[in-house]
Amino acid sequence: MCGRYKQGAALHALMKRYLISKELQKEYTPLNEVFPSQVVPAVVEQGERELQLFKWGFTVGFKKGLVINARGETVDTKPLFKQAFLKGRCLIPAEGFFEWKKDGQSSEKHFITLADGSIFSMAGIYNRFKDSSGIEYEAFVIITTASNNQVVNIHNRMPVILSRQEEELWLNPELEDVGLLKSLLKPYEGEEIELKVLKC
Repeated sequence: MCGRYKQGAALHALMKRYLISKELQKEYTPLNEVFPSQVVPAVVEQGERELQLFKWGFTVGFKKGLVINARGETVDTKPLFKQAFLKGRCLIPAEGFFEWKKDGQSSEKHFITLADGSIFSMAGIYNRFKDSSGIEYEAFVIITTASNNQVVNIHNRMPVILSRQEEELWLNPELEDVGLLKSLLKPYEGEEIELKVLKC
């Protein structure tokens, strides 16, 4: 799974990384550790590429808590995710993500990032919801897959990390080829992932 991640890049760095010219209309604060329910940048394609601020986590009826991840294996069939998978794909910029390795009664926190520290994209989907006051907002979940051989010793799941070429396919609003889209939801195959152990 992915329960925390880092998005500490400045706005101009995000705009340069994703070739975005349209200014973000809301205030944005970089975060060294993003928690579920926080409002953070996502990249969407709506006529032109934009940065928008979405809440992390889908609301499910009257249940407490948020759904923050969607499994890549079932994202196209689960009722909560199916429509967003087809019509609401986005990129979640990150500089790394956190996972916890259980060791008996304790756990050890790891920070996993690209070796060069650059911004990368996690595959996300988003949809529109209403809060308890009836006010609409947009929220996203991060898609996860089986861990690759660099992460599996820490956790059995990891976020889907997309290459630059895969980003273009994922954001294409005209693409509805489920087989092609799902082929992108695989363990990261690059060799650039670096593990950093952080004490809890």
